[in-house]
Amino acid sequence: MEWVYIEDIGKYVGKEVEIRGWVYNKRSSGRIRFLLVRDGTGIIQSTAYSKEKDNPIFRAFDELTLESSVIVRGMVKEENRAPGGYELELSEIIPVQIAEDYPITPKEHGVGFLMAHRHLWLRSSKQVAIMKIRHEIIRAIRDFLDIEKKFTLIDAPILTPAACEGTTTLFETDYFGDKAYLSQSGQLYMEAAAMAHGKVYCFGPTFRAEKSKTRRHLMEFWMVEPEIAYYKLDDAIALAEEMIEFIVIRVLERRRKELERLERDINSLEKVKRPFVKISYDEAIELLKKEGFNMEWGDEIGGDEETVLSKKFEKPVIVHRFPALQKAFYMEPDPERPELSLSFDMLAPEGYGEIIGGSERISDYDLLLKRIRENKLPEDAFKWYLDLRKYGSVPHSGFGLGIERTVAWITGVKHVRETIPFPRLLYKIYP
Repeated sequence: MEWVYIEDIGKYVGKEVEIRGWVYNKRSSGRIRFLLVRDGTGIIQSTAYSKEKDNPIFRAFDELTLESSVIVRGMVKEENRAPGGYELELSEIIPVQIAEDYPITPKEHGVGFLMAHRHLWLRSSKQVAIMKIRHEIIRAIRDFLDIEKKFTLIDAPILTPAACEGTTTLFETDYFGDKAYLSQSGQLYMEAAAMAHGKVYCFGPTFRAEKSKTRRHLMEFWMVEPEIAYYKLDDAIALAEEMIEFIVIRVLERRRKELERLERDINSLEKVKRPFVKISYDEAIELLKKEGFNMEWGDEIGGDEETVLSKKFEKPVIVHRFPALQKAFYMEPDPERPELSLSFDMLAPEGYGEIIGGSERISDYDLLLKRIRENKLPEDAFKWYLDLRKYGSVPHSGFGLGIERTVAWITGVKHVRETIPFPRLLYKIYP
């Protein structure tokens, strides 16, 4: 008898098959037994009918508990009333392991309890849907950059000798007697790679020791970072717009079932079409003042302000040209207003806030050296980075997209802790 996955069950109507999975739920109704089995690709209703109470299938059924691992065999039938539209007419139940009392039950559980049982919470249908959509988003990003745009993937190191953006949010570790840090970003290394390959990206975990407990922060998160030689600020913004539109269309095409399981408002996602809204930092400050924020030019636009701005538009909004003093040392100043940086943030709509941050990078050696000194960064650690401005320097730009924030927005999840399999939160590293 052929072992098949539930996602392919429609190909086997009228055939005997075997499914290997876990008990999602079960119930009895007189002489009928209903067993819901999941295998990671879907859920199928399996049914058994018998006039005899001592039927072997009934005995095996009665033994099963929630999340027991089980092999079921039977005939595939179309059944519109069943989950997925198909049903398995049981001929055999083979318990593999009878689970103990499962701690996550249909009753309401607190977040603390669920996070402590994250290794089991991942099995719930909503969490499965979130991870499926996360997978689709990552696959869409790779398809967009690899196939549509012909980028080269370059792996950035996780251990680095110096800070990329700021020294206050670094995880420090010993490196055979020297100090090393978990990477905040692969961007600087992508700048080197862009001078070799033209258009590159890295995709991996990044680490921020930021003592923040907001719904948008993790200590460890995944980021994709494209970097392109000869790109100016407007080129990077256009690429970011195109990539976000591509991702949303892909998820709507391939993961509509999961979005519906999460009760996501699909109409709002269908509005994510280019061009996106673009406002300057100056315009953003004026908008926020009108919304009641006590802000002056030069103030940072934080999470609360991002929420308000992103709720004002149906599409992502791009805020550009932030004050240079707010931004990282490597960002190119605006030639028309040197107090501004050629930078941008993309805010997801519906109050989700920043999902992308990017800029044009400084390409002049002397200016970059000056900025390194102004920020009191170790020159020796950045000698290689300065070298890039000595040997064929060109204008170049790029950005970083945070996967977890993007998943939160597209799925409609309120907190990023549900968008990564095993979140690392402030003071929480179990399991």
